[in-house]
Amino acid sequence: MTRTVLCILLTALLSACAPTRRGSALADTWIASPNHGPREPNLVVLHYTTNDDAETAIRTLIDPRREVSAHYLIGRDGRIYQLVDELRRAWHAGAAYWGGMRDINSASIGIELDNSGHEPFPPDQIEALLALLADLQTRYDIPTANFIGHSDVALGRKVDPGVLFPWRTLAAQGFGRWCDPPYPAVPPEFSLDTALHALGYDTADPDAARRAFRLHYLAEFDELGAAALEADLAHCLLHRTCIASDPANAGRCRKPEPGQIRQ
Repeated sequence: MTRTVLCILLTALLSACAPTRRGSALADTWIASPNHGPREPNLVVLHYTTNDDAETAIRTLIDPRREVSAHYLIGRDGRIYQLVDELRRAWHAGAAYWGGMRDINSASIGIELDNSGHEPFPPDQIEALLALLADLQTRYDIPTANFIGHSDVALGRKVDPGVLFPWRTLAAQGFGRWCDPPYPAVPPEFSLDTALHALGYDTADPDAARRAFRLHYLAEFDELGAAALEADLAHCLLHRTCIASDPANAGRCRKPEPGQIRQ
């Protein structure tokens, strides 16, 4: 038995003596990280670890000296590790912004995916992620629009979960927004910057907001291709978000305004 595994097992044993935790029944292992504080979740923020294996990531996430953690880590094999009680404030987002909030850690569940950042996400891992997201959405009533990436909230600083992450697959299950072409016509008065702000992005630096938006929704396109589609796509996402927020009054969503969008 390696020293790392021994330390992990000891941490797990000690955590068994702690008060009852709030977490998903889908988690395979509870390994308590000390890097957290009180909070209430309304967002889910997805990350990748940049490591080559889950053991290395766990060692980082439970090290008090590193001051970084997440509520869950999902291994390449689909194993779910819970590291922080859901009602505690894990330290995963850092300096961030989304939908008017800057203390993202206080409002979010952080999920790390065991991935180097340069590899596809295995089917078993995505299947486990979808199950965990469904569990969290059911228990906390998290809005569809509030399943986002680290790159969405930490503009210019983070790019995870990266260009290979299957956002479309998640959105098809109700976790995040998505629009496929053909997109509805964009009205003449439409402002891309205003739309990105309404979607949740920090538009203090409009170029950074656009880069983050393209990374999430248009990663398969080159810069010119993404630029040609971004306004149409943003308008479509606003339109669908408005309809989802208030189906009974869908007619008023033909020309969405920022004030109509509920994050």
